[in-house]
Amino acid sequence: MSAVLDKVTINGVEVPLIFERETLLPIASMQVVFRYSGSLADGEHPGLAKFSARMMNEGTKSLGATGFARALEQRAISLSAHSGTETFVFELGSLKEQFDKGVSLFADLLKEPNLTDESFKKVQTTTIGALMRKESDYDYQASLLLKKALFEGTPLARPADGAVEDIEALKLSDVKAFVGKHLVLARAIVVIGGDMSLEEAKAFAQKALSPLAAGKSEPLPFFEASDKGRTVEEYKPTEQAYIYFGSPFALRVDDPDAYKARVAAFILGSSGFGSRLMEEVRVKRGLAYSAYGRIVLNKSSSYFSGYLQTKLESQDEALEVVKRVIGDFVKKGATQQELDDAKMFLLGSEPLRNETLSQRLGRAFNEYYKGLGLGYSKKQLELIEALSLEELNAFIEAHPEIAKLTVAIVTAEKK
Repeated sequence: MSAVLDKVTINGVEVPLIFERETLLPIASMQVVFRYSGSLADGEHPGLAKFSARMMNEGTKSLGATGFARALEQRAISLSAHSGTETFVFELGSLKEQFDKGVSLFADLLKEPNLTDESFKKVQTTTIGALMRKESDYDYQASLLLKKALFEGTPLARPADGAVEDIEALKLSDVKAFVGKHLVLARAIVVIGGDMSLEEAKAFAQKALSPLAAGKSEPLPFFEASDKGRTVEEYKPTEQAYIYFGSPFALRVDDPDAYKARVAAFILGSSGFGSRLMEEVRVKRGLAYSAYGRIVLNKSSSYFSGYLQTKLESQDEALEVVKRVIGDFVKKGATQQELDDAKMFLLGSEPLRNETLSQRLGRAFNEYYKGLGLGYSKKQLELIEALSLEELNAFIEAHPEIAKLTVAIVTAEKK
């Protein structure tokens, strides 16, 4: 059966529930997603959401990190927390016969997370170590530099993991305050499926989330990408130039024309070999091992971005090629052959994106979260199949803003 949207009442709060039954294998899985609880909600503490997720992976106070991990491992249960830009997510999975125990352990984790000084210091030390190692990851540094320039003055300009000084300044009380505010029923969405009935799924959700307070939700803000078209450089002892580029894209995540953006991005830069950027930058000129570009449509932002690495002496030429390719794409659009190839791949590869229960549940969640309605993915494929070259090129021409590139380069200082 396909996924259905329902709701479950927990402690007097109606929580959205997305469910799909899958009886081919005796498995069960559940995701609990908390809205507007990712890095956008860090406030004055960059990196707080991701740090809090790491703390929630430290088990319960009663069992500790080691004891909690052992309780999961003995029953082949997986349970983890992670944080993105907009959401904070728990994932639980196991064989159906062990799922009730997994749900009990999940409830214990929410009831008494191991938010102790000992765990805090452990997570703080490992996080700082990871961030220090990233200081020599120039690809990562270039991506941060782009976000800083593209979304200057907004929470999206800050590194989601924070910087070393941010993590050093964190206190355990900051984590407790974040968890108390964000892990609440008013922000929760349950995504659950497997070898169970809808009523069983609701019972599992009630049991897992019963320790949570009702709490409050709030609307997710939207942040515009810069159209200033400036270039920023950062000098490092590197033998490669790391080039990231981005621009605004005037389309919201739930726009009816979003499927056209998917096709346009595929042709321009997201399809690997065969894309305009890859053909012009690598295949024809050998300026980079790869060149990539994509359109990002989130609830909090919409923008075009891409990247490449090249030799120091080739960075100016490579960047000029990128700008010319994007400019030509906006002015002239795609060819019929490019549209036909894009349709063949996007339609033909659809079964591979829909094979597993987790893939289908993930898709259903995205459809709901982005306000598209369950089943939109199938409708989108029908729209792509019917898309004409004239319609696609009119759409591309209507978005000249993607040529207003902000460029971030990590490179060696010129002698």
